[in-house]
Amino acid sequence: MANELTSTGNNVQQQQQDFGPRVKGAMIVKPIVFGNVARYFGHKRSNGHTHEWKVYLRLYNNEDPSGYIKKVHFKLHDSYPTSLRICEEPPYEVEETGWGEFEVNIKIYFVDPTERPVSVYHMLKLFKIEPGAAPDGGPMPVFTDYIVSEFYDELVFSEPSSTMLKLLKSAPQLPPSMASRFEKDFEKEKEETLQTLISHRNRIGAEIDDLKRRIQTTKDEIAKYQSNIV
Repeated sequence: MANELTSTGNNVQQQQQDFGPRVKGAMIVKPIVFGNVARYFGHKRSNGHTHEWKVYLRLYNNEDPSGYIKKVHFKLHDSYPTSLRICEEPPYEVEETGWGEFEVNIKIYFVDPTERPVSVYHMLKLFKIEPGAAPDGGPMPVFTDYIVSEFYDELVFSEPSSTMLKLLKSAPQLPPSMASRFEKDFEKEKEETLQTLISHRNRIGAEIDDLKRRIQTTKDEIAKYQSNIV
């Protein structure tokens, strides 16, 4: 056991040496989009499947990440014959058919083995939740021809190795034929979220100012009563 631990430690040190030292103070952020699209067949097939779907991981800025991403694992439901799908180059996506929703573990491995893999979890969506569609008036999943479920996130590389930093900075753009077109307008969503935050901040600021005025008024009244008593 001691020899195994020593060997493992030496391997880690060798890997770190291969990619160079960590660059103090360096930080690189890579925005990503992950999710799925699904189309309803219009009927149930003989195998029970009702939808064709695609789950994916993409770089938001449409750059080619193959220089710093080694591979991406998609862990599907165990009912699929090959539940672990591996993509070693873009596009990082899996296409399948099915009938049910389940959580997909998307695990990203980097070319620098000292960078820990990153996992994101996505609930595969096939149905639209319709409020009031259930017999009791509650929400109910319903069939729809086409559905999209996309999310924005960011990979943050804090003090990467010198080689990894170069790879992150020098990633080229994907060719136009491979460029992603997202179903969601994330810039619009970002702007709407920002405006909502500003609105909430202004409202809270106004409430704080009003509370300060009330407190000051109360203090003035207390001081007035105290002076009358004296």
